[in-house]
Amino acid sequence: MRTRLPFFLLLSAVLPSALAAQSTPPGAAANQNAPASSASSPAASAPVSAPAPAPLYLHSKFLSPLGSRAQARALRIDGLYIETLFQGRVSLPGELIAKPAKDGSMAGQAKLPDGRVVKLTVTPMGENFTVHLSAEPSAGISKWGFAIEAGPAEFFTGIMERLVDGPQQLTWEANRTEVLNLRGQSIDMILKPTLSVYAPFYISSRGYAVFVKSDWPGHFDFCAADPSRVRIEFEGPSLEFEIYTAADPAQLVREHAMDAGPPFLPPKWMYGPWRWRDENTQRTNYYDGTPVTGPFNSEFMEDVLMMKAFGIPNSIVWIDRPWSPGPQGYDDFEIDYQRMPNFEASIPWLKEQGAHMLMWIGPFFQGKMEEEALAKGYNLPGQIDPPRDYPMVDFSNPTAKAFWQDGVAKLLKIGVEGFKMDRGEENIPESGPYHIFDGRTIREDRDAYPPMYIKAAYDVALKFHPDQDFVLMPRAAYTGSSAYGVFWGGDVAGTEYGLRAEIIAAQRNAVDGYPNWGTDTCGYTLLVEQEICGRWLAFSAFTPIMEVGPTRNLGFWDLPRTPSYDVQLIALWRLYARLHDRLAAYSYTAAQQAHATGMPIMRPLFLVDPKSPAAWANWWTYEYGPDLLVSPVWKNGQRTQDVYLPRGARWRDAWQPTKIYAGGQTITVSADTFQLPLFVRVGSSVDVGDLNKEWKDSQAIAQIKPDLATLDAQVKAWFEKYQQQQAAAPK
Repeated sequence: MRTRLPFFLLLSAVLPSALAAQSTPPGAAANQNAPASSASSPAASAPVSAPAPAPLYLHSKFLSPLGSRAQARALRIDGLYIETLFQGRVSLPGELIAKPAKDGSMAGQAKLPDGRVVKLTVTPMGENFTVHLSAEPSAGISKWGFAIEAGPAEFFTGIMERLVDGPQQLTWEANRTEVLNLRGQSIDMILKPTLSVYAPFYISSRGYAVFVKSDWPGHFDFCAADPSRVRIEFEGPSLEFEIYTAADPAQLVREHAMDAGPPFLPPKWMYGPWRWRDENTQRTNYYDGTPVTGPFNSEFMEDVLMMKAFGIPNSIVWIDRPWSPGPQGYDDFEIDYQRMPNFEASIPWLKEQGAHMLMWIGPFFQGKMEEEALAKGYNLPGQIDPPRDYPMVDFSNPTAKAFWQDGVAKLLKIGVEGFKMDRGEENIPESGPYHIFDGRTIREDRDAYPPMYIKAAYDVALKFHPDQDFVLMPRAAYTGSSAYGVFWGGDVAGTEYGLRAEIIAAQRNAVDGYPNWGTDTCGYTLLVEQEICGRWLAFSAFTPIMEVGPTRNLGFWDLPRTPSYDVQLIALWRLYARLHDRLAAYSYTAAQQAHATGMPIMRPLFLVDPKSPAAWANWWTYEYGPDLLVSPVWKNGQRTQDVYLPRGARWRDAWQPTKIYAGGQTITVSADTFQLPLFVRVGSSVDVGDLNKEWKDSQAIAQIKPDLATLDAQVKAWFEKYQQQQAAAPK
């Protein structure tokens, strides 16, 4: 139960004769994801004639004034409508807006031309409001919509991690100029691969936020169709949304994060560096020609041994698909011992190196499990057999879910401590006359599927780790996901604009209630380009999850270009992985705060200094926890950076510790290829170390190629001893 300020917010209504709103949003784009039955209805294209709806005013002292009218400190909601299969879009009549009760609540109803009775309730909750729209009968209702008045310079952010709606390639398209502000964008609220962390939530610089409590697809138009309105529409038989108001945007973010969560608190070991490859091939020789005699997958061993030799901390290794037999390398949750020899023994060996084993999983069946699932109807209805991800699990069916969980349990039993959870939003049906096991339509299941997927994995992992000492990391998320896991930023391109997009994605996700997030360092696709990859390593060090991979399924010591053995990238990896590791306890403390209060770990500047215009404009700079300020560089060739320092503190330059700056100003600092602009709040106990010395040491160490023959022999000796211990153990 959250504590709310004892402040009474007046709700007022204005009669239709005083202020009439348009019955149909002018220029509003049609929702491309609307049900086919609605789109095909002859009446859906033209609104039914009805009295213009009355505007609804929600008053709060926290709202910035908009204009000079009497209602300047009120949030004006207008353009309310319902859309049905046979009547099309109908404006909701003025009598729906009833006179508020003494406590500010309101309950109104009105009869529509088709005989339906529409009900509107508004419930004040301290400084917030819950608005609910419904109708009886509810059959045939396809959509609800409304608009919120917007100011000419109002700022909006949240909703999704991708930079812009549409195909994901647009997010990293060269020369894009969109940033954190969503103003001017029109967005379908339906998950798209693979940048797939979404929330039906946004904050406004006016001092309010909207949280739509619906799994149905919807649409947000941020002043694109009408520069004076945010237009919101959602499918479904009813609609409920929360309006938060607060004195500062951080409070809005915290409120939503706790309502939608609270965010999962991972174990401390999650905050160390990670390593992975997209595929782990079993080879007879290491990259330098040294014969492999060790007992485990050669590329897995190569990564662990090389990182150890360079002094690069390693807290997690995840094994991505394929690791199992079958055409997709994912049959029956069984290990492919040709590819992953002695896999069970590799887990305690990795543990002795101080690292934890994670594995890739997906929400579908393969192998013999696929045959049984199809025979018993455990699959998601409406899914056409695609090249992969088939058949997907109907997680609303308890028996189907348990069958899939039994497969996951095989991996937990051998010591796997978590999962990368892929493809919860890919190749999933989103329209048609289908219903999942619990009776919901396939349409309503579309955005609800990722939360069901992670909850199923969470429930089975909890049986093996009741202390929650595990990590689940999906690619897709929606309302309800944050309580069970952590997230990563999808299959982004390894270009400067890919890095730019991820800097924005991290902060959007922080606003949306997903505090634990990471990026495929150096990108998932395209070449590993030295300067941008180096900048990406620095950025990843100041995200909660520093996962380095897939790097073309090669190490920085074996790249498919010149230099193949990249001293610069090895040194940068060492520098920033060690820094990230030193900050693990600090990150965990910030994560505890996120879990308890909803305050994100990565904090856009407008969350910490909202009264400064520069805090809303300097989007590339953010606070990492309460005491560190970071400003990642994303442009090739850039060697300086403009950094806004938030007010209320003095800031020490981590690269030049004798330099201290007052907050409330923008400064220009050096940003050589190895330098991430980094500042420490004066008076804090955070120790980032001597970064200049660490960089010098890292360069020297990276020059020396590790002796893999000796390292490999040590693993072989460990395994022989392990086998002896296992043979001697009581049966």
